[in-house]
Amino acid sequence: MKVSKLLIALFAGSLSLAAGGKVKVEVYANSTLYKDKEEMEALQLGAVQMLAPSLAKFGPLGVKDFEVFDLPYIFDGYDDLHKVTTGPVGQKLLAKLEPKGIRGLAFWDNGFKSLSANTPINQPADLKGKKLRIQSSKVLEQQMRALGALPQMMAFSEVYQALQTGVVDGTENPISNLYTQKMHEVQKHLSLTEHGYLGYAVIVNKKFWDGLPADIRKQLEEAMVQSTRYANQIAKVENDTALDNVKKSGKTQVHVLTAAERSAFKKALVPVHEKMESRIGKETIQDVYKATGFNPAKL
Repeated sequence: MKVSKLLIALFAGSLSLAAGGKVKVEVYANSTLYKDKEEMEALQLGAVQMLAPSLAKFGPLGVKDFEVFDLPYIFDGYDDLHKVTTGPVGQKLLAKLEPKGIRGLAFWDNGFKSLSANTPINQPADLKGKKLRIQSSKVLEQQMRALGALPQMMAFSEVYQALQTGVVDGTENPISNLYTQKMHEVQKHLSLTEHGYLGYAVIVNKKFWDGLPADIRKQLEEAMVQSTRYANQIAKVENDTALDNVKKSGKTQVHVLTAAERSAFKKALVPVHEKMESRIGKETIQDVYKATGFNPAKL
C-alpha cells in the first residue's frame, strides 16, 4: 500500500501540475490488475505504464544481474545498500533494463530480512532440515541450502497458512512484512539475522516515458528523487515500529545475534556469492564490492 500511495502522489502531483490539473491517474495495488507473472509483460506491451516490482522479478525477464540484491550479507546495513542503489552501480543496473523496453527510475527499500521459526535460531546449524519459505529465486534457494535448510518456493499470500499448518517451518522477512501479515502469531522465534535485502525498482514503459514532454519528465524525475527519499525513510520507520510491536505481542521471542553468531552466519552464507557468479555475473558482484568496500576474504 505504501508503494501505491507514493505512485499516486508522484503521478497525480507531477502530471497534474504540468497539465493544469486535468489528468487522471489510476493505481492498482497488490496484483489486482495483473498477477506477478503477467505484470512485467503488461508493462512492456504498454498496457500499464509504471510498476514497482520486487528486485527478484527481473531474473525471469532475463536481467539476472538484479539478483545481486538477493545475495546474503552483501550489504552490511543501509549505508552500504544506498551506496549502490543511489550511486553509479545502481544506475548501471537500471540501464540494463532499456533493451527490454523498460526505463528504471529508482530503487525503493522494503528492508533487511530476518529468519523466523518455531525453534530458536542462534546459529546456522539450528536451521538444518527446516523447511523455509522463500520467494522464487535461484539465489535464495542456494542461500537456504547453504544453511542446511530445505527451500520452499511459495506465494507470499500463502505463507501465513503454511506456517500455521506446519507445511513450512519458518521463513525470512523484513520485520514489517512479518508483523503486518501476522506471521509472528504462528512463529515462536525470530532471530535478527538481517542477512538479506528486500526492495523494489520503480520502472516505466520506455516508449511511454520517452514520449512525455520534456518538462513533465523533468518534474517526474524531481518528484522521484523526493519520493525515493521519503519511501526509504518510511520503510525504516515501519520496520522499527513493527519490531517493537512483535516484542510487545509476547507471541514471539526475539533474539539479537551476538558478534560471534553474526560472524558464523556470514561465514556460512557468503560462499553463496561465488557460487552465483556464473548466474548473476562476476562483474556485477565485484561492482557492488567496490562500491561498499566489502571483502569476503576478510571474514
